[in-house]
Amino acid sequence: MHMFRRPRSADVERLLDAAGLPSGDIEPEALEHFFGCGAEHAPQGVAGLEICGDDALLRSLAVDPHARDQGCGRALVAEVEHQAERLGIARIYLLTTTAEGFFARLGYEIAPRDAAPELIRTTSEFSKLCPAGATLMLKNLASASGRAR
Repeated sequence: MHMFRRPRSADVERLLDAAGLPSGDIEPEALEHFFGCGAEHAPQGVAGLEICGDDALLRSLAVDPHARDQGCGRALVAEVEHQAERLGIARIYLLTTTAEGFFARLGYEIAPRDAAPELIRTTSEFSKLCPAGATLMLKNLASASGRAR
């Protein structure tokens, strides 16, 4: 499965909109930490990280409905996790209203929203875009890789 960095803004917006996810707050410079899956001219999925100090928010995992159940989502999560480790990120947080089971299978655990670090809580996704009922999930990369940080 072909993975690539910095998918085009129009492709990110198209996939996020099709998945019913917010896209209006993703600035062009944020695409530095986004990845695409599939053909670069027509990706089947995208995912990104929003860096928040030693932590990151997994942003906007979206896979075209016709490409689901083919490993694209798993591959994108693995790619953003590798990127986070390269950047020295200790923990990845995410918010979801529909994909708890998917992320739990990838090692993410439910966390209380009020336990999120301040930099995560002040992101646009956490504070404005995701509903208050969205589930906060967390993966400690140091524990997941067996390394101490």
